[in-house]
Amino acid sequence: MIRALLALLLLIALPATAAPTAQTQHTKVELIAASRTPAAGTPLAVALVMTPQPGWHTYWQNPGDAGVETRATWTLPKGATASALSYPTPGTYLTSGLMNYVYDRQNALLATVNVPAGLAKGAPFPLKLKLDWLVCDPTLCVPETATLDLPLTIGDGALDSATTARFTAARAALPKPVDWPAKFTVRGDRFILSVPFGNPAKVKTAYFFAATDGVIDYAAPQLVTATADSLRIETRASGKPPAKVSGVLKVSFVGNPAPQGFALTATPGNVGAAGAVLPGERDSGSSWAAFAPALLLAIAGGLLLNVMPCVFPILSLKALALAKGHLPEAAARRDALAYTAGIMLVCTALGGVILGLRAAGSQIGWAFQLQDPRVILALLLLMTAIALNLAGLFEVNVSSGNAGHKLASKGGAAGSFWTGALAAFVATPCTGPFMAGALGAALVLPPVAGLLVFAGLGLGLALPFLALGFIPALRRRLPKPGPWMATMRQILSVPMFLTAVALAWVLGRQAGVGGMALGLLAALLLGLALWWLGARQRGGGSFALPLAGGLAAGIAALIMVGGMTPAAVTIDAPAGLSAQPFSNDRLAALQASGKPAFVYFTADWCVTCKVNERGALANADVAAAFAKAGINVLVGDWTNGDAAISTFLESKGRSGVPLYLFYGRDGQVTELPQLLTPGQLIALAA
Repeated sequence: MIRALLALLLLIALPATAAPTAQTQHTKVELIAASRTPAAGTPLAVALVMTPQPGWHTYWQNPGDAGVETRATWTLPKGATASALSYPTPGTYLTSGLMNYVYDRQNALLATVNVPAGLAKGAPFPLKLKLDWLVCDPTLCVPETATLDLPLTIGDGALDSATTARFTAARAALPKPVDWPAKFTVRGDRFILSVPFGNPAKVKTAYFFAATDGVIDYAAPQLVTATADSLRIETRASGKPPAKVSGVLKVSFVGNPAPQGFALTATPGNVGAAGAVLPGERDSGSSWAAFAPALLLAIAGGLLLNVMPCVFPILSLKALALAKGHLPEAAARRDALAYTAGIMLVCTALGGVILGLRAAGSQIGWAFQLQDPRVILALLLLMTAIALNLAGLFEVNVSSGNAGHKLASKGGAAGSFWTGALAAFVATPCTGPFMAGALGAALVLPPVAGLLVFAGLGLGLALPFLALGFIPALRRRLPKPGPWMATMRQILSVPMFLTAVALAWVLGRQAGVGGMALGLLAALLLGLALWWLGARQRGGGSFALPLAGGLAAGIAALIMVGGMTPAAVTIDAPAGLSAQPFSNDRLAALQASGKPAFVYFTADWCVTCKVNERGALANADVAAAFAKAGINVLVGDWTNGDAAISTFLESKGRSGVPLYLFYGRDGQVTELPQLLTPGQLIALAA
């Protein structure tokens, strides 16, 4: 519909004055020939050079979701014919959720005019071209038209030195025709293209422009992976698979900033498994159009993290910080800003590490650091220390109102900053509502925009405390500090102890029973050191020796755990469900045979995942409904990291777990919410 309306506008566009060159309101167009004296009976190369104004763009032969291709109507001498226009490799332009294939700078469309034989030298050979095109900026589209006249004379065919360089550049910009045996397949809602490629290791980025309309969802992200001898592009399918798919594969190479296009045709066939992830095409500045929605989703997702199960262990830290609400106005604002800064710094830093490692070829996502047992052990020791502090075993050298949640021996803003930093770090195992889309977008946005999305996640997480710091009316509703705080501290130590126990279990899943035993031993030694520290504090003695002993035990354990062989991942399906480990091949086989499949991705350190597994997936009615409907269950365990799972998550626009997908018998794919209920799962079997 959008294309039809735009095409109608072209019919009523006002023409420009006839000449070899025309300047319309937003575009300069020029018709040039390789020779001013073409020879009779020989082909003549001509070019239509289009230069849109800065900020405006014209369209490729397949404009994408919206737009209109450039249309040429020739008036030629008797017997002469003109070929179809050949387009240079385009760029992408995403706006309002629509992906367009465009040119935002000078470009040349090439054609060949066949000069009839038998024309006498000196005979006039005029070329006349009526051109219709659409030119757009981010807010407006204008149909334009021009009639170009180029007078030529039949001669010896000598090349025109004034246009030789321009034709050389124009031909270099055309995609190179190749006869590579490319194959494609459609699996459910996924379009997968496999292209043989000589040296994929040298490829920096790649993007497929489909010339065949209605094959792919143009706005969907393209996941590009490289194997030893091919490139694999996966994206969302659209419509029925055709007999063949034509298009242009745009590739940039390491050490060479100039991209190269390859015009190819793919036929149905088998495609290989995914390999190492490569970056996709960056559109011409317009990917920032997706930034605002992603930022808003990140802020909303961070705000909801405050009530998600994965963040519950740190609520004890925040509760004690909020209990000192009766502070001077300036101090309350200072602490709120410091707390916010700590959260945003950690979220932005983690985002920067993720984006940097992904650019270097690593296949990682949100909460990647928790796939390392050394990080789990460090968190286990930290939670043990915080729990013992809250229980009153020892004190940090700060006021009683702040003790128990300070990570440094400084009060005030420094303590609030480190509390916020810890809150953000511990919150990473979770991907809650709104977060999945936001973090998935952050991975494909320009780096600066991606970092701002991660910072927005931190801002959302900090918003409640930030509001308390800047709104006195909210602080006045908080209870006044008093003796109750000591009791509250001890009560709040319980979730911290439970968190430490959960981390010990995760450590056992990652590093085996030996790793868990080592972690528990390190926690015990740290506890003894902190007990000794508390005793010396109460007696007025020095605490350097016990503190050093506890730190030494922790460091030794970290080194030993790092040298352990990771434990083999075992699939522990919820009670009643018969599950198999996820693999792309297993899922493809189920789809090919028309069998329904429920696929979910989890990790032992993901609290939300475990809540869903215990509360919904382990439900007896769910198991019975799945068994009756013949639904196969595939489980992707991301506890220790897995390249294939990382690739699959990215293909779905996700950067972390959980992810729940249902593949119906008809190939339709349904993505479920990240908080499950038994009713939602039973409905799948209906």
